[in-house]
Amino acid sequence: MQYLISVIDDGTGPETPTQEAAVDAFNDTLRADGHWVFAGGLGSPDPATTIDHRGERPIVTDGPFVETKEYLAGFWVVEAADLDVALRLGAEGSRACHRKTEVRPFL
Repeated sequence: MQYLISVIDDGTGPETPTQEAAVDAFNDTLRADGHWVFAGGLGSPDPATTIDHRGERPIVTDGPFVETKEYLAGFWVVEAADLDVALRLGAEGSRACHRKTEVRPFL
């Protein structure tokens, strides 16, 4: 089963070289253990654009879809045998990037 591990940033500061190295090592472990599917980092939500095309015409709004102190800063998509494994990987990812993570299964 695949899980999304979201990295939640609160804007307290940029990633340090130590955190970057820890994330690289975590990524290497995910690959070596067969959990790696895909990962990516996201920039600040400041330049985001929100599009709502539920009506006749799209409504385009500058800025993120929700104003909040915390935001999605990156993610991992992992393959895990069950939720317990995914939660363990989420905890290891949180430690590596020194940010909170959220684990959710794909449907």
